Amino acid sequence: MASGYWPLFRYIPAMRKVSESPFRLDSRGPQFRSRTMPITSSLYALALTRPTEAAELLRQAQADVQEKYRTYEEFANLHGGRRRHE
Repeated sequence: MASGYWPLFRYIPAMRKVSESPFRLDSRGPQFRSRTMPITSSLYALALTRPTEAAELLRQAQADVQEKYRTYEEFANLHGGRRRHE
């Protein structure tokens, strides 16, 4: 998913036997604008009544997605691992 909201990854324990990281990150990094983030009905309602607060919540959600992806990248790079799409 381009928003990065649901990154694709695999965990393959057998890779430890060949000294590689068992964690494989298959997704590219998050690539989104605020309008492409999944918006719940409650956030949509908030955007209609309090657009400034809704924009701040979207900004925080995007920052959370990017931080989560950085954590996954760290896992993928442990023990000489690599990301699949590279």
